[in-house]
Amino acid sequence: MKSNTSITDENLSKFSSVLENKTNHGFIVVERNDKLPFAVLMKKKQKVNHFLNFFICCATLGLWSFAWIYITRVSSKARKIVVAIDEDGNTFEEKCYMG
Repeated sequence: MKSNTSITDENLSKFSSVLENKTNHGFIVVERNDKLPFAVLMKKKQKVNHFLNFFICCATLGLWSFAWIYITRVSSKARKIVVAIDEDGNTFEEKCYMG
């Protein structure tokens, strides 16, 4: 049977590896609490090159318009997420609503 300190150390190492993975994918840590453990991460808004997308849309006879709409509406928005560990030691991620 494992002791409580090894379980918390294991959970903290899982938590840190998830945070490292998210920061490698462009997220920035806004707030971090190692006692509970949870962290609020933010990915900044990306600028869309509409001229390039228009050119690709014309070259593909309009087929690129679906991807262009997706890029403009979904991918280019800023996002905030909460990464935490529950009581069972499982990491989870939820969206934060920005106000």
